[in-house]
Amino acid sequence: MIAILDYDAGNIKSVEKAMQLLGQEVRITRDKETILSADKVILPGVGAFGDAMGKIRQYGLDEVIHEVVHKGTPFLGICLGLQLMFERSDESPEVEGLGILKGEILRIPEGKGLKIPHMGWNSLEFQNNGRLFKKLPSEAYVYFVHSYYLKAADESIVTAVTEYGTQIHASVESGNVFACQFHPEKSSDVGIQILRNFISI
Repeated sequence: MIAILDYDAGNIKSVEKAMQLLGQEVRITRDKETILSADKVILPGVGAFGDAMGKIRQYGLDEVIHEVVHKGTPFLGICLGLQLMFERSDESPEVEGLGILKGEILRIPEGKGLKIPHMGWNSLEFQNNGRLFKKLPSEAYVYFVHSYYLKAADESIVTAVTEYGTQIHASVESGNVFACQFHPEKSSDVGIQILRNFISI
């Protein structure tokens, strides 16, 4: 069973549908026992960093997430879900993130011809043999929607980068913890393969 964490964020239904398409039993939940008994856990998210952290703390999900990670359950953050796993964000400087991984979330710099938010398809450059990207061609294209990007403190956890005004750490892997800035559930066949790879871990 795959638990999708419910903290009133967007894009939960699209993640649920993608997982059901792959034949998975899915539960959208904020119940602690259900989450801790799951085989895998997904933290999706669309919206503002500070609001999301407020909801996560309101529902007591911050402690549950740390427990899930500590016990070794495969855990996947998507889009805002990736950002929340780090220490801080330019979007809400006064709000602490989950701090599961070291690094910060920065505003994408303004640049000639660049629209912010960064919205659309960009190619990934793979590195550090990320398990989410098995059986994928190099330069695979995925779908992004974001105004802020990850700069991880430890580049050895970065498994994919992309360029949009700066180098963006687009995906990370550390032990049982995985995260993508892009939306695999909206990234066509490439995204489905990424989710299939997560299921197989």
